[in-house]
Amino acid sequence: MPMSPSLLSPSSSVSHFLPSLPNATRLNVASRSRVATVVASSVTDLAGVDSTTIAVLGGGSVAALATIVSLTDPERRRKLQAQEVGGGDKEVVREYFNSTGFERWRKIYGETDEVNRVQKDIRVGHAKTVEKTMLMLTEEGSLAGVTVCDAGCGTGLLSIPLAKEGAIVSASDISAAMVAEAEMKAKQQLGGENLPRFEVNDLESLSGKYNTVVCLDVLIHYPQNKADGMIAHLASLAEKRVILSFAPKTFYYDILKRIGELFPGPSKATRAYLHAEADVERALGKVGWKISKRGLITTQFYFSRLIEAVPM
Repeated sequence: MPMSPSLLSPSSSVSHFLPSLPNATRLNVASRSRVATVVASSVTDLAGVDSTTIAVLGGGSVAALATIVSLTDPERRRKLQAQEVGGGDKEVVREYFNSTGFERWRKIYGETDEVNRVQKDIRVGHAKTVEKTMLMLTEEGSLAGVTVCDAGCGTGLLSIPLAKEGAIVSASDISAAMVAEAEMKAKQQLGGENLPRFEVNDLESLSGKYNTVVCLDVLIHYPQNKADGMIAHLASLAEKRVILSFAPKTFYYDILKRIGELFPGPSKATRAYLHAEADVERALGKVGWKISKRGLITTQFYFSRLIEAVPM
């Protein structure tokens, strides 16, 4: 289920935006109370994309912000989330995307106008990722007859365009609700022609051999030690190339993520993990793959690193 991590809390609201600096943290000192409002724009935390995070700090002190961030304990909250569903990251993700998360992301990935500014921006960002992925896949020739595994297919936003280009698509998602939605959309848009084969499955349980394996905006849900194994497994299924997108881990994005975790809101049910590109490259290198193409997709509230890897 493609998602884009966002540092944003579903329970907070947006009072100010700074169009000239859409990807930066903003400090605004009020004339009377000198209250600093810090609006952290998102990196892609798939759980809470309904609004932006607002932190109010007396006196406009950046030092106060650093202190508050340092005192948060997001890992404790993550453990509590896992306990609630009786498992770890995988169980949290499955539960979320079969319930409240499914309704939220169906709207974001759909065409309804019943989305707020942040959700609409995430929609645009993910659409750009799909578009760039399709360019990567088609620039070397036709996809007719090419086998493609769409791992974490969500509502079929990549699977359906692939099938339209003639690819033989195997699509899967951990969420049964997402798979059902993807199947319905595929039948509506493709009729009976070259329908993808959909299944409910997690990344680590996928099998088979494919010309290409694609996994967009899924690694955000898993820490690096688990992502390493997932990347290795996806590479084992591919013959010619692997395409991955993930929320990039940099000092700046990490700080924004921590600010967002100050305001999780009651419905923030998934965990967001950023991944350093060097770590992803190392995981690929361990199993004999190297990065051949790199890209970065950004909107005001969506940040995603897109890479293509090929055998060494």
